[in-house]
Amino acid sequence: MDDRPNILWYCTDQQRFDTIGALGNRYVQTPTMDGLVDQGVAFTRAYCQSPICTPSRSSFLTGMYPTRLHNTRNGNESFPTHPPLVTKLLKDSGYECGLIGKLHLQSSGQRTEPRVDDGYSFFKFSHAPRDDWPEGHDYADWVREQGGDLDLLRLSDDHVPPELHQTKWASDMAIDFIDRERDTPWLLSVNIYDPHPPFTPPRTYADRFDPIDMPGPHFRDSDLEQQAQLEAVDFQGEVLTPEQRDAKVVQALYYAMIAHIDDQLARILRELDDTGQRDNTVVILTTDHGETLGDHGLMEKGCRFYEGLVRVPLIFSWPGHFSGSLRSNALVELLDIMPTVLELAGLEVPDYVQGKSLLPILCGEAPSDHHRDFVRCEYFDAIDTESAARPTGQLGRVSVGHGDKPDSDSFDRQRGSWATMYRDQRYKLVVYHGMGLGELYDLHEDPWEFDNLWDDTAHQSTKADLVFASFDSHVLLTTDVGSRRIAPM
Repeated sequence: MDDRPNILWYCTDQQRFDTIGALGNRYVQTPTMDGLVDQGVAFTRAYCQSPICTPSRSSFLTGMYPTRLHNTRNGNESFPTHPPLVTKLLKDSGYECGLIGKLHLQSSGQRTEPRVDDGYSFFKFSHAPRDDWPEGHDYADWVREQGGDLDLLRLSDDHVPPELHQTKWASDMAIDFIDRERDTPWLLSVNIYDPHPPFTPPRTYADRFDPIDMPGPHFRDSDLEQQAQLEAVDFQGEVLTPEQRDAKVVQALYYAMIAHIDDQLARILRELDDTGQRDNTVVILTTDHGETLGDHGLMEKGCRFYEGLVRVPLIFSWPGHFSGSLRSNALVELLDIMPTVLELAGLEVPDYVQGKSLLPILCGEAPSDHHRDFVRCEYFDAIDTESAARPTGQLGRVSVGHGDKPDSDSFDRQRGSWATMYRDQRYKLVVYHGMGLGELYDLHEDPWEFDNLWDDTAHQSTKADLVFASFDSHVLLTTDVGSRRIAPM
């Protein structure tokens, strides 16, 4: 009998780090997530490796940085054939692996996402809660079987009701998977779409949150000038004040979506209890990246690296095996999940993996206040101008530094945004490459990143040190030097 633990990996989409009651948010309603925090280990300074979906998910499923993996943007045509996903490695070792919801390692535009050699034998696919795909979209098929019309429901004032919601469907599918008889351990990836925009929770949940009671986003009038300086850097939406976008209304809807998620996660955990599997199941709760939610005048996601967008929830729970009620303030990265899962499954971590297992902290064998000296995040989204339209000359008009400007011909094939974030124990440095733009924040003194020190005279030495460290980390961690050396020359 294989006594390795089961693994329930529950991944929301676009959930901020500060959306869990037990971790300090008094406006949300998250009793299930609170229970996981109380029973397990919550990493309060966990960072994604990209502020958008595909590169982040690619990274934490392979344990590699997006640039090293060569999978750095949304909408991509294909996914690399190597290295294998962690689920493929587990499948090959005897695990039964299942996926419910989105995978998003490559584009689902105008098609359902093509399968890769992913290791999943149970595969219930739903990229988004829409009926945009003529075939292969399991959630839309399920809604039709229940007599519902997703297009009509999504446009109604009440939105999709709880009984037909994608988050509820995901729990139904998860319970089906958990209840199956087997003599092998399992890993189940539950990748729901919420709380991703549009912010349309079921009406019964929306009614539980009054916008008047919401705290609102982290915003100062100076944010308008700061974002104007970054106007040429890719972002999904425009810059608006909280009043212009009714930010408290959006915040209330966002918290309602999280409350709905919390209730549906509770159903899955109850099934683990009812079937006697909870004691031998590791529960991982995380997301792919955060949401700006009005902070600094921004909504949704794109090429920025503010805390609400790149700092994410990461909770591990395995009562009797992992530490309980531990809040770790160590700097960690989502790509650290992959080697942690491998070690839980008793597998050797391959040399190419860049993540660092969290198991020593989880098991109380290492101090909980340190894991990494720094964390990184990337946004590299060059656009093929032969197939994607973009305003001409946008990048070429921005100063690179020292009064020089990029040559329009040499940059033509690479229009888009190229940016890196380097965050150590105190400072966060962001460089928008090829633009002569950057941000520097002292997170001890300015945790919500209002005071950009990039041009501050007193911080030029600190900036230089961080630019050097960030460049070194990028070169050393993301450069692929090719095949292994077999001779001196």
